[in-house]
Amino acid sequence: QAQAVESGGGLVQAGASLRLSCAVSGRFFDSYTMGWFRQAPGKEREFVAAIGWSGPTIYYADSVKGRFTISRDNAKNTVYLQMTNLKPEDTAVYYCARGSYLQQELTSQSWGSWGQGTQVTVSS
Repeated sequence: QAQAVESGGGLVQAGASLRLSCAVSGRFFDSYTMGWFRQAPGKEREFVAAIGWSGPTIYYADSVKGRFTISRDNAKNTVYLQMTNLKPEDTAVYYCARGSYLQQELTSQSWGSWGQGTQVTVSS
């Protein structure tokens, strides 16, 4: 069973940048779509970004488009989330998850192997 471990969160001021990392154990990392999600206090977990297992297929939530960049390094079994121009509304616990084997489309994903999350707090 694959396991994800997130890191890189912290407390920053509005306008700052952070890069989150998610290291995933297990085999065939390069055959799975990977995603980032977040959950703010009192709110449901929401989708942030995903990157397909093959080719440049990338998805973003409208709220982060143009500010966040998802990428992956298959040699390191790691997926990244570069966050720029952070806003107070980006404050949340950020989670990564593994999607479905050899599925590229966002609507085809069944998300699992969730990490424990990393806290991102943006002050105004």
